[in-house]
Amino acid sequence: MAKKLKVTLVKSPIAQVPKNRLTVAALGLKKLNQVKEYEDSAAVRGMLKQVAHMVKVEEI
Repeated sequence: MAKKLKVTLVKSPIAQVPKNRLTVAALGLKKLNQVKEYEDSAAVRGMLKQVAHMVKVEEI
């Protein structure tokens, strides 16, 4: 079974660099404290690393 990642948006993307805002939007996170689950892959890990200061990540 593949691992999953539970991602929560904890900081608003409003005052962030445009690249980071687009990354958060690409992850599908729109509101604070919104939670999404993703399959663990290199692409998702790279996106999460870029916005690590804005999200909380848990492995499931």
